[in-house]
Amino acid sequence: MQKRPLLLALAAGVLIWGFGALDARAAGVLVPLPATYDNFVVANASGTAFVSNGNFAQVASNVPAPNNETETFSGFTYSTSPVGSPPTPANIQLFESHAGIEAGLQFRGNFFALAGTTVDYAITYVVTAPKGFLINDAVSSGTFSTFGGTGSASIGETLRDPATGLAIATMEISKPGQASDSVTFAGLNSIIVEKDLILVGGSANASVSIFNQEFSSTGVPEPASLALLGIGMTGFFAFRRFFKRTSVA
Repeated sequence: MQKRPLLLALAAGVLIWGFGALDARAAGVLVPLPATYDNFVVANASGTAFVSNGNFAQVASNVPAPNNETETFSGFTYSTSPVGSPPTPANIQLFESHAGIEAGLQFRGNFFALAGTTVDYAITYVVTAPKGFLINDAVSSGTFSTFGGTGSASIGETLRDPATGLAIATMEISKPGQASDSVTFAGLNSIIVEKDLILVGGSANASVSIFNQEFSSTGVPEPASLALLGIGMTGFFAFRRFFKRTSVA
């Protein structure tokens, strides 16, 4: 009979582990918005790009409960070609952005290409929905603040599955062209966002001052989370049957 308390503790531990895995969170410091981009990135060793410092931001949707999920934005990076082209991370601001049921980020800065030059900006980050929610659509838009002559501007975007690295959707906005784009895809709890802003100065400069990114998600339990919970419950009931047999003996 001395085995029973030990086995009870083991069964409880298995169940608690299952629930604990559901509440895992990324490490880092939560940075309230608005904030400048240097709160989320630091220069890499060679000084050619900026990589994540582990900090993250959170944005809640404007949807009534229980669907008013809070999405987490983390893993930020930033690079420019030519290297060192302005703006620096300290001159880029991040704000909350909302469009209907979607919630996300707004980037503000003087992204600029002089006449006769081309500047390429690359921004990446990871967006994660709460446990039990799956992200299933994205909206991209921008404001092309200075534009004339033969210049052009575009913001292309690739969304990737973090587990496989494979692209799940693409979007693009441009001037001349369209100022917004949207896409739907099979739901994932977390996605990688790769944004590529290309400014061609042409004969009279080109710039972008604001671009937005919003997402929405649905409350569908994740298979992995359900599997972990199932493991915990299976262990609990298996030990419970063992206790019954031990008691009868």
